[in-house]
Amino acid sequence: MKKRILAYLAYIDDMLKEDDRDWEKEIAKHKDQIAFFSHERLVHLLVFMLVGICTVMCILAFVLSSQMMLLPLIGLFFVLLVPYCMHYYLLENSVQKMYEQYDEMQGKIRPYFSNRKG
Repeated sequence: MKKRILAYLAYIDDMLKEDDRDWEKEIAKHKDQIAFFSHERLVHLLVFMLVGICTVMCILAFVLSSQMMLLPLIGLFFVLLVPYCMHYYLLENSVQKMYEQYDEMQGKIRPYFSNRKG
């Protein structure tokens, strides 16, 4: 997924350097991709939250019971939590970048709101 999203962002950035495109068609395709990646982002947020809640529950269970058997489980949850955090971070920032690209695409065909400075 990481390769796909980074390749797509680079593709759109290259496309935005051009002026002679059917921007209406490109905008429609871009909106589909935004919807796809937004759904992916939501799914990963839910999984990330679930792993985080399980991690906290295991830590609390360990603190309250002092059972050493919980330590490997806590370690396993941390091993899952870190990559999920990194992947969710990538998805969140990439979708935000797609919103900016969408604004720029809209600006190619008509005056449009943009929060870009410069």
